[in-house]
Amino acid sequence: MKLDARGKNHSPDDPNWFTTTHWSVVLKAAGGESPEAADALERLCRTYWYPLYAYCRWRGHKAEDSEDLTQEFFARLLQKNYLSGVGPEKGKFRSFLLTALSHFLCNERDKACAQKRGNGVAAISLDAEAAEGRFALEPVCQATPEKLFEQRWAATLLDEAFAQVREDYTQAGNTALFNELSKFLADKAASGNYDSVAQRLNMSSKAVSVAVHRLRRKYRECVRREVARTVASSADLEDEMQHLFSALTA
Repeated sequence: MKLDARGKNHSPDDPNWFTTTHWSVVLKAAGGESPEAADALERLCRTYWYPLYAYCRWRGHKAEDSEDLTQEFFARLLQKNYLSGVGPEKGKFRSFLLTALSHFLCNERDKACAQKRGNGVAAISLDAEAAEGRFALEPVCQATPEKLFEQRWAATLLDEAFAQVREDYTQAGNTALFNELSKFLADKAASGNYDSVAQRLNMSSKAVSVAVHRLRRKYRECVRREVARTVASSADLEDEMQHLFSALTA
């Protein structure tokens, strides 16, 4: 089975979607050996490692220790049989990852994690400098580390969907169009905003409005696809979509 890295030719509304998405492939192979499952898990980890790094920082670990802990966690996750006990209640990758990391941190509390860093092998390439730069910009908040993790998870997921849409527009030769219209993804256009964009793009204001509508629809579809990669069923998808928006508005 070959995983589609982007899933551009599929929809999570297709009943066959959840037989080939990343987390579904991992769960299907839980407890056994599968190169496809290992590849799927590594892809997910490469995308969503920052919320875990930030969670370690929110739990009070220093930057260097958080890097070591995150790296060691991934080393164990990818090299050992952490998935043998995963059942239906772990249907969401987000839930599984946070639970597994919480247990890992408890077990590592009194150990010198810097000496255990995957036996010297980096399981996932972490940009520690960039991660700490991102963490330095995190707003001061009184929420629990778990709530903050979910917010970072949601933001990372939206960033990934945004990058996918941008890539699609770039490959189609519409980079300038995307750069002008992407500002309207989150905010409604004020009076006259479309007019100035229309002039720069040599389009009518109506054509810009239609293009913004298409971009928003494409972005929503990409968000939905990205969420679907991290769950195991259509029921989990709808639940995780609701959770995503709740985390963003909390």
